[in-house]
Amino acid sequence: MNIKLIKTEVDYRLALKRLEVIFDAAIGTPESDEADILGLMIDEYEKKHYPIESPDPIEAIRLEWKKCN
Repeated sequence: MNIKLIKTEVDYRLALKRLEVIFDAAIGTPESDEADILGLMIDEYEKKHYPIESPDPIEAIRLEWKKCN
């Protein structure tokens, strides 16, 4: 397991590619542990660099209303 912090967009892309390879690793294997760690690091990077704002509650209700009608 060779894990390094995700500091740049290149690091982020490489981490995503690696996670894709090991995503279905059997639980208890080194690859599974690596996938868990990469998932946490990717999540933190995304929170910082790709934040998703909460929707406006009124707008969310309007969108749901339109879907139902």
